[in-house]
Amino acid sequence: MIIYVDASVIQTGNGTKENPFKTIQEAAAKALPGDEVIVAPGLYREAVNPIHAGTADKRITYRSAIKGQAHITGSEAVKDWENVEGTVWKAVIPNGIFGDYNPFTTLVSGDWFIATFIAHTGDVYLNEKSMYEVTTLDKVKNPQKSTISWDPDFSVYTWYAEQDEANNQTIIYANFHEKDPNKENVEISVRRNCFYPESEGIGYITLSGFRISQAATQWAPPTAYQEGMVGPHWSKGWIIEDCEIYESKCSGISLGKYLQPENDNKWLKWKYKDGTQTERDCICQASYEGWDKEHIGSHIVRRCEIHDCGQTGIVGHLGGVFSVIEDNHIHHINNKQNLAGAEIGGIKMHAAIDVIFRRNHIHNCTRGLWLDWQAQGTRVTGNLFHDNALPNDFEAGDDAVTSVGEDIFVEVSHGPTLIDHNILLSDRALKIATQGVALVHNLICGGFVSVGIGTDNGAPDIPSPRYTPYHTKHGTQVAGFMTILHGDDRFYNNIFVQKPIRPCMQDLADLIGNNGNMWWDDCNVITGTFKFNGYPTFDEWNRQFEGYCGMGSETTGNCYYDHLPVWASGNLYFNGARAWEKETDAVTDTEHTVDISVEEKEDGWYLKTNLYDIIKEENDGIISTETLGMAFEPEQKYENPDGSPIIFNQDFFGNHRDVKTVAGPFTDKKASEQKLF
Repeated sequence: MIIYVDASVIQTGNGTKENPFKTIQEAAAKALPGDEVIVAPGLYREAVNPIHAGTADKRITYRSAIKGQAHITGSEAVKDWENVEGTVWKAVIPNGIFGDYNPFTTLVSGDWFIATFIAHTGDVYLNEKSMYEVTTLDKVKNPQKSTISWDPDFSVYTWYAEQDEANNQTIIYANFHEKDPNKENVEISVRRNCFYPESEGIGYITLSGFRISQAATQWAPPTAYQEGMVGPHWSKGWIIEDCEIYESKCSGISLGKYLQPENDNKWLKWKYKDGTQTERDCICQASYEGWDKEHIGSHIVRRCEIHDCGQTGIVGHLGGVFSVIEDNHIHHINNKQNLAGAEIGGIKMHAAIDVIFRRNHIHNCTRGLWLDWQAQGTRVTGNLFHDNALPNDFEAGDDAVTSVGEDIFVEVSHGPTLIDHNILLSDRALKIATQGVALVHNLICGGFVSVGIGTDNGAPDIPSPRYTPYHTKHGTQVAGFMTILHGDDRFYNNIFVQKPIRPCMQDLADLIGNNGNMWWDDCNVITGTFKFNGYPTFDEWNRQFEGYCGMGSETTGNCYYDHLPVWASGNLYFNGARAWEKETDAVTDTEHTVDISVEEKEDGWYLKTNLYDIIKEENDGIISTETLGMAFEPEQKYENPDGSPIIFNQDFFGNHRDVKTVAGPFTDKKASEQKLF
């Protein structure tokens, strides 16, 4: 059955084409497996709560009749602004509009949120762009340009809210500068979600072609119920496609964790257990409460544009397993810098078990992709990353230390994590406080950060290693826990190009080196594999175990806790990029200067480089699952989610590689000149 919705009708109908419903929620209450809800162009100010689940054979589809023309928003327009003085205006909002959730009295809070940041889940929007919350009326009247925002000029558009409890009202003051709020589109966030089931288990839903914006979402750490403006809420088989998702206070899409009432932000609330301990508790609890491939995950997020959200474009812990995130454009995440903590990025995914991230374009985010804990069977392939490490004119102070990011961060996982055929152009390419990573056929222009460090909890005077889980092969059952030994990494057929180091980034590296933060982040901006100098080859590591190993043997000792081996072959190094000391066939070019950047044209994004005028010989062999071996701790191969082997015989665009091929993501110069996105 097809159910029709049209916000423009005078009175709601029965859902037929001739007599459509006026709201999407009316259709959501009626739609059953196999049904399709067609939504006409218009503005839908509602929080859609899908009531019924589809099935694997009969999905329930919600589709915008014209792509991008049906707009679901969590905001309401505010028209009656009263001038206070100069460019400062006031609006009085009766609290009844908020129901049982007032975003202007609800603080952003949760585990791993830096609580010195005072922020409410509500926001004020000027022409669909969120303004900057401040903590006093005086800061509205006398706004100061932010020194940490990526858009400092707009940071003087400020607002402040207070409560009139006697009259049950929210009073909002805002500085609109040259704008008259009664003539502009001014809105405030009212609802905490836009398209999100209240109940768990509402699976097999397709959401296609909508604009979705301006929800008052809460901070979404891995040890809490993770909500988003859009999301499946602990179910299976959603498809979110061709949507524009923007201006969520915290997260745009959540593929995240369900509510565990006795372990929800427990670190923040109960305090006595460290957050990493409560996270282990969360994972174990989920494993005996139905977290498995039969019931959870296997979602698809594709061809969406996700931008201008405060915490993440996509967030998830546990609930995103076995998913595919592909062909999305994710940009300008956390650029206001009004939220801070350990859960921020274009995508922040815990337990990305057998998750594939492919052909995404991620840029101008505080961090591009953050894979934290349990990146096992994870593949990151064919993505473009750039400008994910602070804007060009940032100041190298304490704020920069806490907010600097990189294209990809893999943290305290045991692998296998496969990163292949990507373009990483930011100053900091990969933060690798982890083990069990294989990099194959990438173009890398930034430094490797936190090699051999960044895996302890940070107790200043006693050891505090993080024990993180690894799982059964291609499953969710916990197979064991272990600390990170570092190493067990592979580098094959990559190209490393040292870009000019921005002075501000060098200043930040110097600051981090001088302030004692080197145990966590060394802010390395020199490109290449040289940060693994001192790590053993496999043969060196293997010799430690010759003869009898066990109680009383000479080998029982450091060898079980020392760094794991590293493999490297077929890599090219330009502009001063530096190779690992034990890479026997590294090609270091000292003759040429490589220029490289990404360029936006009318029809898309292109790589601008002379690199392929220099690289002309096909000297590298084809890499495969057999070449890469297995990740040490889970004893799992670098293979497809179904267990089949991978042969890396196709480039970034799917062009076939011959028996002998070139390093990097492209087969030749012609391929490198094609539109990337």
